Amino acid sequence: MTVRYKIAEAARMAGVSASTLRLWESQGLIEPIRSESGQRLYEEHHVERLKHISWLRSSKGLNPAAIRESLLETREEEASEPARLQHPEAEPDIGQKIRHLRREAGRTLEAVSTATGISVSMLSTFERTSQGLSFTALHDLVAYFGTTLAALSGQEDKGSGESLIRNGEWAEWPRSSSGVTVQILSEGKNQMECHRFVLAPGASSEGAYRHEGEEFIHVLSGQLEIILDGDRFFELGPGDSFYFESRRPHSWRNAHDGETVLLWINTPPTF
Repeated sequence: MTVRYKIAEAARMAGVSASTLRLWESQGLIEPIRSESGQRLYEEHHVERLKHISWLRSSKGLNPAAIRESLLETREEEASEPARLQHPEAEPDIGQKIRHLRREAGRTLEAVSTATGISVSMLSTFERTSQGLSFTALHDLVAYFGTTLAALSGQEDKGSGESLIRNGEWAEWPRSSSGVTVQILSEGKNQMECHRFVLAPGASSEGAYRHEGEEFIHVLSGQLEIILDGDRFFELGPGDSFYFESRRPHSWRNAHDGETVLLWINTPPTF
């Protein structure tokens, strides 16, 4: 038989007052059962939720909006738990690692959204699926947390020095941007990031970004349009090479009606 508690009993078990429970209900943090007479009733799962809300408020100092977000994330994680249990050896994906970094930093989705310009809904989707961000947005997001995609993807865990990768045996960055495949040509924490970019028709950076360092691009096939400083346009075809300083705002797109393949080198590693 399911045990149900009246508001005074539930409040005592959660270590708060009955008026606090009414306040939390008005803030959308808890939704008790209502009897036919309108009396609030709480089951065991409600009490556990109340205890968690109390902990988030007192120990973490979260406001109601942040508490709602945390509760939502907890439900999403519980919903995905069966899949993780089936594959316990699976490495956390990029989205999960970003969520971990955000929580470690004590940031809400709203705070990250304000700082990066990426919408809350897009951030939430990315944390759950590792999908949905443009190349530019992904760059801004990892930079906000003071890391690189290479570090998050485990590329830097391969040591340094020698790195031999045979033709066609390239590992790939986790795919997040539509139509952009980034293949790793050298592993390890080195002074250069060497990648093979494969851009589907219509693929682009979807905006300009910049960072410290220098970049070199060599077009293997297709056509690439590079825009520097917002007003300097360069069309690159097969065999063309291009060097520029990364601190200049730059954006790019596949200007070919087919696939474009590039050799792209950055130094120092900043993505």
